[in-house]
Amino acid sequence: MQLTFLGTGTSAGVPLIGCHCEVCTSTNLKDKRLRSSVWISDDDTSIVIDTGPDFRSQMLQYGVEKLDAVVFTHEHRDHIAGLDDTRPYFFWSGKPMQIFCESAVEKAIKRDFYYAFQENPYPGSPQFDLHQIEENKSFKVGGIEILPLRVIHGELPVLGFKIKELAYITDANALSAETEKAIDGCDILILNALRIEGHHSHYNLEEAIAVAEKSRAKKVYFTHVSHQLGTTESVEKLLPKNMSLAYDGQVIQF
Repeated sequence: MQLTFLGTGTSAGVPLIGCHCEVCTSTNLKDKRLRSSVWISDDDTSIVIDTGPDFRSQMLQYGVEKLDAVVFTHEHRDHIAGLDDTRPYFFWSGKPMQIFCESAVEKAIKRDFYYAFQENPYPGSPQFDLHQIEENKSFKVGGIEILPLRVIHGELPVLGFKIKELAYITDANALSAETEKAIDGCDILILNALRIEGHHSHYNLEEAIAVAEKSRAKKVYFTHVSHQLGTTESVEKLLPKNMSLAYDGQVIQF
């Protein structure tokens, strides 16, 4: 099984429009970050976690020609805005896209993409099958078993996910006790690290490192990175040996 980082940036992406800082003008491709999303696949099943505004270009760039399901962490626009661009998968397969999310996300999807749920939908509209999921209750997509993990994003309860011994957590600044237990000693932890300074709804780098160390994860990748964190080259020098910044297009096997 493998995971591909489709995007590792925060809600505005990197570079930030109109910014001329060292990060935004960097020529290092690892400093170019689309909105955060990952593609998880094995020989039979292909899923994406979150469909941000960059979804279409990510699918084309990484050649994702088959997609069985979309799993959502939460309803913020930088995580759901690209959902309409799943339409080609419906056109090719003739099957509605399978969506796995909490009730708050379902409500947002039905609001923002209302035209897909009308009694007589406009020709060419996407079709979705919505499946509600709950924290700490596993579900399956094909042969991939996924455990939803409760994390807190400011005051908003959102989800991370654990698949085998890999945990994916983004948009968080606190973990439930159950989540801390679930990720303890995992092989791979992917965690958000927004910037150096503190933030009201995201871990900063210092906090993310502390969470990672407490988890005793064997390997840690930081994602959902803003231009305020610094260049990849400079930040890597600050990290423990088993930790690194994820970058767009990076593939890990697990």
